[in-house]
Amino acid sequence: MIRQLGRYEILQELGQGAMGVVYRARDPLIDRVVAIKTINLSHELDDKDRDEERFNQEARAAGRLSHPNIVTIHDIGKSGDIAYIAMEFLQGRELRDIMNEGEQLPVPQILAIATQVARGLAYAHEHDVVHRDIKPSNIMLIRDGHVKITDFGIARMSTSAVRTQTGMVLGSPKYMSPEQVLGKTIDARSDIFSLGVTLYEMLAGVAPFRGDNVNVIMYQTLNVTPPPPSSLNPQVPEMLDYILAKALDKNIESRYQTALEFAEDLRTCRETLLRTMDGQIGLPSEARDDMVFAKVIKSAQKPDVAESKDAMAATLKLSSAFDSTAATMRLAALTTGAADARAISDTLSRERIKTARTSSGAPNPAGNAGRARRRIGHWILVILLLLLISGIAVIFRL
Repeated sequence: MIRQLGRYEILQELGQGAMGVVYRARDPLIDRVVAIKTINLSHELDDKDRDEERFNQEARAAGRLSHPNIVTIHDIGKSGDIAYIAMEFLQGRELRDIMNEGEQLPVPQILAIATQVARGLAYAHEHDVVHRDIKPSNIMLIRDGHVKITDFGIARMSTSAVRTQTGMVLGSPKYMSPEQVLGKTIDARSDIFSLGVTLYEMLAGVAPFRGDNVNVIMYQTLNVTPPPPSSLNPQVPEMLDYILAKALDKNIESRYQTALEFAEDLRTCRETLLRTMDGQIGLPSEARDDMVFAKVIKSAQKPDVAESKDAMAATLKLSSAFDSTAATMRLAALTTGAADARAISDTLSRERIKTARTSSGAPNPAGNAGRARRRIGHWILVILLLLLISGIAVIFRL
């Protein structure tokens, strides 16, 4: 393993990338740990020039982007036949590694991941950068809950000197858009299709277009409509089937036209799901966002009939078992200080005691006064009736 690249001290080899080796390194100037992505330029001259330009393009593309969901580029350099990019060191895992473990992620967590990727893509597209290779291995999940898009190695910029030859296909076959398969001019909507394929695979557990070879996969991408993900995963809501159908539309004009539109629909779908999940009702959206990554939300199994009725009641109206006092206290704990919460608790406790005494027959001055007034009213009515009867008797005597 090499020990130095430019001013960077190599600490560890992290793995093999698509174009070279990735290292963990230290920048001695500011004592910062970075990731170093390299490419070996020692092969044929034509390939060397092409790969060096493609490598530099990645740095220019990602280096001009500053967004929470896009990896940050710090520096670019060359040492002998090795070109390198210094970027932020991400402490997390590739989405592909998580998916390969075979455990089905909860739908709200999947939507949180896809929403962040869509927001990062929206920002890149606004700056005339198309990624062209969105797939699980280019999406990193970070410990603090952020999602980062990596590897803009084949991104197309409007000012790029690298041009795709007619009919040349770039990207990963399973995640290509139809226009990529056909070698047509592509734009931001191709990234949306690729994100749709990734989202489908996360939800359904299988890719929407798959086969034994690249030709079969490409044929399916162009001609086959995959089954709705809800048919493969009962936890997927119908609303999400429609969102994915639009993202995976083979007609580019019928697809989502911007990644921001896609992100907004994904966010709305996730908010709808979270409102129905036990323990999430009443929390501000920011807290729910944090909780999605703070813990894996328990994936509910099919509820029994009684649980289904309770869930329906909670959605449509207040349950008969709804405890308004407990709900008030939960709200107070979220929105007030400890002293205010205790004051509310004391007030509610006194009200409950007074109500209990009244219902149990304990002395109640207001209630006694009311009963006394009612007795006086009864006697007045009796006297009036007696006077009326006496008057009638006098008339008959006359």
